[in-house]
Amino acid sequence: MRLAFITSNPGKVEEARKYFEPLGVEVYQLRVEYPEIQAETLEEVALFGLEWLSRKLKEPFFLDDSGLFVEALGGFPGVYSAYVYKTLGNEGLLKLLEGVENRKAYFKSVVAYWDGEAHLFTGVVHGEIIHEKRGDMGFGFDPIFRPSGFEKTFAEMTTIEKNRISHRGQALKAFSEWLKENLK
Repeated sequence: MRLAFITSNPGKVEEARKYFEPLGVEVYQLRVEYPEIQAETLEEVALFGLEWLSRKLKEPFFLDDSGLFVEALGGFPGVYSAYVYKTLGNEGLLKLLEGVENRKAYFKSVVAYWDGEAHLFTGVVHGEIIHEKRGDMGFGFDPIFRPSGFEKTFAEMTTIEKNRISHRGQALKAFSEWLKENLK
C-alpha cells in the first residue's frame, strides 16, 4: 500500500516512514497546497484540511497539524506555530520569553487520515523552552524545546530517539497501530 503524506516538510515524512515501513506501507510526500483556517484547536484545522483535500484527492492520505503551546504566553503560538516560526523563528520566540521564569511548554500533534471518512490521532509531549538554541537535527522549534526528563533538545536527538517520545511520534504510532488493525 502507498500512502500520501500531505506536507511540505521532508523531515516529517522521514519520521512517518519509521512507523509504516514495518507494516509494508510506503509513505510518500505529496505537496498539495490547501487553506489553513484560523481556528482555536489543531483538530479543527486538521479536519478542515482533510475535508478540503478529500474533494481534490481520490486515494487515502494523511496530514498533520502540530503546534507549540507555551504556558507563560497563554498557549501561544499554538495553532499559529508554523506562521510564528516562519516570521519570528526560534530567536523571536526566545526574545518573547526573555526574563520569563515559567518556560513550561508542550508540543501537540494531530495526525488526520482520510479513507472516505476522517480519523484523528493525537500526541502530546511536555517540556520547556530553553534559553538558547541547541542542536542541528529536526526542524522548527526543535532546537529550543527540551522534553521533560531529558537533557537533549529535540534538535539534539536522532529521528529514532525523537520518535520514541515526540508528539508526532505518539500520534503516528497510534495511527500505525490503527492502520495495522484495519488493513486486515
